[in-house]
Amino acid sequence: MRTTLLASAVLLALPLAALAADPPPPPMGWSGSGEAGLSIASGNTKAQNFNAKLDIKFNDDQWTDDFYLLALRNKANTVAGYDLTANRYEGGASLGYKFDDRSYVVGAARYEHDEFSSYDYQYIVSIGYGYQILKNASDELAVEVGPGYKVSQPAAFDVPNTSPPPPTIRINPDSDSNVVARGKLAYKHNFSDTVAFVDTFVVEAGSNNKFFQNDAGLAVKMNSKLALKVGYQIRHNSDVEPGFKKTDGLFTTNLVYNF
Repeated sequence: MRTTLLASAVLLALPLAALAADPPPPPMGWSGSGEAGLSIASGNTKAQNFNAKLDIKFNDDQWTDDFYLLALRNKANTVAGYDLTANRYEGGASLGYKFDDRSYVVGAARYEHDEFSSYDYQYIVSIGYGYQILKNASDELAVEVGPGYKVSQPAAFDVPNTSPPPPTIRINPDSDSNVVARGKLAYKHNFSDTVAFVDTFVVEAGSNNKFFQNDAGLAVKMNSKLALKVGYQIRHNSDVEPGFKKTDGLFTTNLVYNF
């Protein structure tokens, strides 16, 4: 009886041991990836869409740093003609100083310019504490939290004029600046050596506006350098100017080059 129980316990422990196995160590020094997607339609429907992202990382025994740039641009056949319908640029950086293999202090900054958002631009600088909650061969989960200072410039908007002409008046709001709470949750699951799911959730919550962004993606490696990636991004601002929606969604299919 004892032998049977012991054998059963060993069998049950094997999957847990596999889950608890350490993942391959991250590459030391500089590494990075670039991804891009392009679509062009002509004929009865005219559209051009381009999105790209460059991500560069640095890792050693003491530091874990991340720098990124991204761009989104789209032209489409609208009622007014062949017009620009999306134009967003964003850049960010984070510098992490490690206390040990799991905990670190991080300073981060992010800037974005979006011609079709409720905000012409937003930027934030923050400092916080990061911790690697989960780290094994199949799953990784890290969280960051801390205070930050954010500046936002609401987009100009038109309001009806009670004594025309003109029929509308252009309103240019003042910029907002306040202390915010920043949080980041980064998760990765490896289905196999070639297929991985990643999800990153970021929140910047202040008294004037609460910004949420979630990036989910599924990547399939073709070789050590190239991969195909399908992604879906959701962005939400709780406080927007009249005429703007609070939530934006973006679906992408990109080719990724790792270096």
